Amino acid sequence: MRDMGPPGEVALYSVVRPPPATIQASPPTRTAMSKPKLPDLSDPGGSDEARLSARESWRMFEIMAEFVEATERLAPIRPAVSIFGSARIQPDSAYYMLTEAIARKLSDAGFSVLSGGGPGVMEAANKGAFFGKSPSVGLNIQLPHEQRANPFQDISQTFRHFFARKVMFVKFASAYVVMPGGFGTLDELMEALTLVQTGKTRRIPIILVKSAFWGGLVDWFRDTLVREGMIDAVDMGLIQVIDEPDQVVEAIFRHYESRGFQPSAQEREILLNL
Repeated sequence: MRDMGPPGEVALYSVVRPPPATIQASPPTRTAMSKPKLPDLSDPGGSDEARLSARESWRMFEIMAEFVEATERLAPIRPAVSIFGSARIQPDSAYYMLTEAIARKLSDAGFSVLSGGGPGVMEAANKGAFFGKSPSVGLNIQLPHEQRANPFQDISQTFRHFFARKVMFVKFASAYVVMPGGFGTLDELMEALTLVQTGKTRRIPIILVKSAFWGGLVDWFRDTLVREGMIDAVDMGLIQVIDEPDQVVEAIFRHYESRGFQPSAQEREILLNL
């Protein structure tokens, strides 16, 4: 529109701009060429992946059966002590003979002894308990190598799944005795420490046998993990390092002398939700 000003002045033009158009963002759409994020499982028999998924779902019933059977079979064995260590040591090893002596003393003192049911330290633990007064229990695992059931078991329970077996070691143990061993032994030790530290299981004695073997690891816990704040200094109290069989038995009795071996109502609830 032309604006006529006073005479002698240049005419001004006023430009009226249209209001800006409102732009609405539309949600992104997949084109016909887009690849779906998940496979189409509407036809259960239509692919190898679908068939594998169906097998995995049904496998849950097998896992449930392992838990039910093991829980019912092991219910009468308390109090019990779980013993761990290398499957590779021979019967003439000092570690084998030490384990056998510890297990015998625990068995005669009234503790069932739980081991992995295989050779090495596991066999020594079962052997010591087998000739003692209390049950020798083997929680065997099916493995491609290293695992064969030893003959010194009053109760023998075989598992296909490591995690089901691990739960039984913790659920029924009044103490952990950890002999020298490799990755499997370290795995059991670290899991026990983690469960106790986080309150997912009750506080039980965790005893490392042979200070010469475990000293370096314990020093690393203290000098590295504690110093760098990865664990609290009080967490070092979860571990005891002991060398003599009699001291192992004494340490376990000392832990329970004021409360008894049976789990309290609160501890039973914790173990139920392990």
